[in-house]
Amino acid sequence: MRANVRAGVALFNDGYYHAAHDPLEAAWLASDRDDVDGQFLQGLVQLTAAVHHARGRNWEGCVGLAESALAYLEDVPDEYRGVDVALVERVLGTLATDPEVVERRPMPTLAVDGERVTRERLDADAAALAAAALAEERGLDETVVERAAAYAREDRERERDADALAASGRNEAAKLERFLVDFATADDDYDIVYQRLRDHVDRRDHRASDVDGLFD
Repeated sequence: MRANVRAGVALFNDGYYHAAHDPLEAAWLASDRDDVDGQFLQGLVQLTAAVHHARGRNWEGCVGLAESALAYLEDVPDEYRGVDVALVERVLGTLATDPEVVERRPMPTLAVDGERVTRERLDADAAALAAAALAEERGLDETVVERAAAYAREDRERERDADALAASGRNEAAKLERFLVDFATADDDYDIVYQRLRDHVDRRDHRASDVDGLFD
C-alpha cells in the first residue's frame, strides 16, 4: 500500500489528478474496503476524482465526490499511513462548498511521513506505479510499463537468490528501473523513453519465448 499511496500523492502534487486515481484505486481494490485502510484509500481516490472534475468545470460532480470522500474519511484518524488526513479533509470541505477554488489557487501539496512527495522522490516500486498510470493517461499501452516493472522485480529476485547472476541481474534491474523512473518523471520526451522501454520488453519477451521453445 505504501508504494501506491506515495505514487498517488506524487501524481496529485504534480497536477496529474486523473492519473493519481489509478495507484490509489488499485490499493483500494486489494484492501478490505470496509476497514480503515479501505475508507482512507477511497477518500483519497475520490479526492483525486473531485479535483479532476473541478478542473473540467464539472462543479456538480466535484461537489458530490468531495462530500462522499468526507463521509469515507469521517472515522479515519487525522494522520493515517503517514498522510495528513486532516489537511485532506480541509481541501475536500473547500471543494464541497466552493469547487471553483481550483481556478483561483493551486491545490495544497500533500505529504507522506512529513515528506512533500513528487515524482522525482519516488522509489522504483512507486515510480513503476506512477509510470503505468501516466502511460494510460498519455494514450500509451500501460502493459508495456507493467511488463517492464515485472521484469525489473524478477531481476532483483535473481540478484538476491543467485550470487552467480548477481551482476547481470543488477544491471538489468537497474536499467529497467531507470527507464521507469525517467518515464514517470518526463513531461516532454516521455515518448522516447517509452520506446526504449518497449524495445527492452520486446527483447525480454522474445528471450523468454525462445527459452520456453526449448522445452516444447
